[in-house]
Amino acid sequence: MPRPTVTRTPFGAHARTDVDVWTLDSGTGVRAEILTYGGILHRLTVPDTGGAPASVVRSLASLDDYTGENPFFGALIGRFANRIAHGRFLLDGASYRIPATDRGHALHGGPEGFHTRLWHAAGEATDTAATLRLTLHSPDGDMGFPGALDVAVTYTLDSAGTLALDYTATTDRPTVVNLTNHAYFDLTAQGDVLGHTLQVDAGGYLPVDDEGIPEGPVAAVGGTPFDLTAPRRIGECLALPDEQLRRAGGFDHCWVLDAPAAPGGLRRAARLAAPGGERIMEVWTTEPGIQVYTANQLDGTLAAPDGGRHARHGAVCLETQHLPDSPNRPGHPGTVLRPDDVFSSRTELRFPHLATATDRRADG
Repeated sequence: MPRPTVTRTPFGAHARTDVDVWTLDSGTGVRAEILTYGGILHRLTVPDTGGAPASVVRSLASLDDYTGENPFFGALIGRFANRIAHGRFLLDGASYRIPATDRGHALHGGPEGFHTRLWHAAGEATDTAATLRLTLHSPDGDMGFPGALDVAVTYTLDSAGTLALDYTATTDRPTVVNLTNHAYFDLTAQGDVLGHTLQVDAGGYLPVDDEGIPEGPVAAVGGTPFDLTAPRRIGECLALPDEQLRRAGGFDHCWVLDAPAAPGGLRRAARLAAPGGERIMEVWTTEPGIQVYTANQLDGTLAAPDGGRHARHGAVCLETQHLPDSPNRPGHPGTVLRPDDVFSSRTELRFPHLATATDRRADG
């Protein structure tokens, strides 16, 4: 059996600095391409049950597209994923301001968040996995956040085809941290996920106001379009008459995940399936929430590498994270990081249809 490999090739230049694309190859058909700019997951090629390969994440055509204005395509997000209301929070009695970028609120760490940074990269391969470790230093006061933060994100692709993202961070002063990846998933590679089925392992979600800020406590999903405790077709859910869907233009909400079997352990957060089950992806995480976003703001302006356009509801983001506006919500799981602590989390993208396809070929 071919062993996993790691390769690096030039992708372009930004601000007089070379940007590379690192390719992690499982040796068994799954391949991930990651940019040093933004830590972007540029492609994630996965065979279907018949062995035909296609990227299950939507991509932009060039480095200029990634460095230009775009809705965080594939990028690592920090220092704080999702929204902080009015860009303000208190920590240990001190008030901090983050630039407001979304309807008067801070979104995804500010306009120069981690999605705009050049990350340092080092790759290696073993007999069982290909790994890329990305590191970044964020100085004290970066985008208004207190404390210097050192972040590492490791992409690991194993020979079974699972792509894992491990996040760690340390600080020299108390701060707040919430990290995620903003990949746009489309398991058919055809720019339309309305026919996909989605299951989210959560009995509650956070309703939002017209500006995307949680408007109250966790609400039960039962009897709503947000009840994804069993697989439902995304298009059918988005077509239902519901005030929350109207406000966001679709799903752009955080589901509060059911507790893991052991504190801090991995549990399944979501299961996404293409029509006919030709590709299936499961998201497993240690994080307490998952933001489901059905690409409501895409409008065909951005081009894909194949010459197509990125249209509304052409993908779905499944962003594992802490809950939005947590620095201002004492009832939410804490996002404060102190100098003696280490932030850590893990998210895995698993493709169970690959094992099924292998079993079928072995039986044949």
